[in-house]
Amino acid sequence: MTDTITPFAADMIGFAGSFCIVAAYAYSNISAAMNMIAFNLINLLGAALLTVSLTVNFNLPTMVLEIVWMAIALFGLARALHQRQAGGQADNQAATP
Repeated sequence: MTDTITPFAADMIGFAGSFCIVAAYAYSNISAAMNMIAFNLINLLGAALLTVSLTVNFNLPTMVLEIVWMAIALFGLARALHQRQAGGQADNQAATP
């Protein structure tokens, strides 16, 4: 992958990923009612962008951190989607006579 991404481009991708993660963290501290789907998607995007950046500027501990971060974000996203689906079905069931 380093043949197609310059070190400068990798840095810019990494900065975008860092921005996503910091923005999600700020959102979690500011929001009165968090949208867990958006929160986890932004974290997943941030970690994925940082992982792409790390393919050029490799650092093993940081790569492991980003892989774990993506796994947690995927788990949180699946959980949020499952809860939303279960909540929607409960609402539909409550509305039927």
